[in-house]
Amino acid sequence: MTSSIQSLLGTVVIAVFVITFIVQAFQIPSPSMENTLLVGDYLLVNKLCYGGGGVGDYFMPYRRVQRGDIVVFHYPVDPAQHFVKRVIGLPGDRVRMVNKQVLVNGVPLKEPYVHLSYPADDGFRDNFPRLDATSGLTPEWWLQLRKLVEDGQLIVPEGHYFVMGDNRENSYDSRFWGCVPRSDIIGTPVTIYMSVDAPGDAWSGNVAERLLAYGNAVLHPSKIRWKRLFETFR
Repeated sequence: MTSSIQSLLGTVVIAVFVITFIVQAFQIPSPSMENTLLVGDYLLVNKLCYGGGGVGDYFMPYRRVQRGDIVVFHYPVDPAQHFVKRVIGLPGDRVRMVNKQVLVNGVPLKEPYVHLSYPADDGFRDNFPRLDATSGLTPEWWLQLRKLVEDGQLIVPEGHYFVMGDNRENSYDSRFWGCVPRSDIIGTPVTIYMSVDAPGDAWSGNVAERLLAYGNAVLHPSKIRWKRLFETFR
């Protein structure tokens, strides 16, 4: 009996260690990353790939955050929330958008992953930065933006990253609330371990409602997107 308890405790300790330091489960609640990530996708996030900013970073095979990486991070406005977006601008980069086309350091960015549905207009989403636009911006970002824009381009601050959703027309991202500090980045998705086809509002409720949607899918296998299981990311 004692051996069984010790074995169980050992398993729990290992599981807690893995969840705390190595991987973390994350569920996609919004369409901001379509069609790369869908509402109802469940991800495993690698928390070790970028290192932790300590001495160990010099000895372990960590890598820097790269342009094009998909990252999970603490939402700077409310750190209790986790967001997932794609890195567009690195520290020191000059970023702008013209008619939906992203330019980094004056060069058009090739983005085969971007999902666009509507023609470009003169709005803030399609042309960035716009110092005359305030709709949808957080007050803090509206003020900071003026200090970071030069020659019509946003200069990404040192130690920060400019991120956007692949679903550009339905993404609340750095255009609206600012750049992500390196310290807020948790990691990058490794694989989709489950994908459930359920109404979008099923994933925006509380924990109990999300668990109910997940349980309903398990009981009805036809709701599982089988082809998405174990899909990996760059």
